[in-house]
Amino acid sequence: MPVAVVTDSTAHLPEGFAERYGIRVVPLHVLVDGVASLDGVEIGPTALARALGERRIVTTSRPTPAEFASVFRQALAEGADAIVSVHLSKKLSGTWEAAVLAAQEVGPDVVRVVDSRGIAMGLGFAALRAAEAAHRGASVEEVERVAVETAERSETLFVVETLEHLRRGGRIGHAAALLGTALAVKPVLRMVDGEIRPLEKVRTMQRAMNRLVELVAEAAGDGEVSLAVHHLASPDRAAELATRLDERLGKSSGCVVSELGAVVGAHTGPGVLGVVVQRPTPMG
Repeated sequence: MPVAVVTDSTAHLPEGFAERYGIRVVPLHVLVDGVASLDGVEIGPTALARALGERRIVTTSRPTPAEFASVFRQALAEGADAIVSVHLSKKLSGTWEAAVLAAQEVGPDVVRVVDSRGIAMGLGFAALRAAEAAHRGASVEEVERVAVETAERSETLFVVETLEHLRRGGRIGHAAALLGTALAVKPVLRMVDGEIRPLEKVRTMQRAMNRLVELVAEAAGDGEVSLAVHHLASPDRAAELATRLDERLGKSSGCVVSELGAVVGAHTGPGVLGVVVQRPTPMG
């Protein structure tokens, strides 16, 4: 392909999707008690959930500009003429900035870096649609435009068992107002302008799942949408949620279920459930 597509490990593409679409994934770093591992390569959701359950100190960090530059140069060496690099919200991580620094080093006329203003499949759908455009032979400008427009047309909603992990990681933003509520309250959150913000509070996880279904139906409207359900250490709940969404939405092109990796899981904690609604991008 003349245009290579790069993303990062927080996209949490379902297994095999990166290979199928030719997407290069740059892993973020996860540190457990100070020992660094590569997200999705050396540490996955099972090990992460175990570490959190043992109350070990888990932190995360962005890839280095050198790591991005290496991937960019490899793509060019393998025949790409240009690169579109799509990443999680720059308000949540320094990953976008590291990619920009690498692009300046490799060639800003060759590498275009997109802030998806999202995370998980809110980012993943943008990378996938960009890769599809690249496979069709689209120009680098068109591939970049597809990534940006896809990201703009996604809605990300999720519920966590506790806000403690988001608070400790400094990722809670406007959701800080929810701290101090009763332990039984489950906060429903959403991505807004690249930030995590509170939407409402419900009493139980079952009610939170009911509310997610309603909110997804509202976001989907009457059009055909693509859906992704994310979880960490809650496969049964995720499967139940995916089934309910398929039943509720008459015009869904399907729902993929993907377990969150170690980086996002470190900030949300086990038990998180999330849904990404991807509305179609108008062609033309």
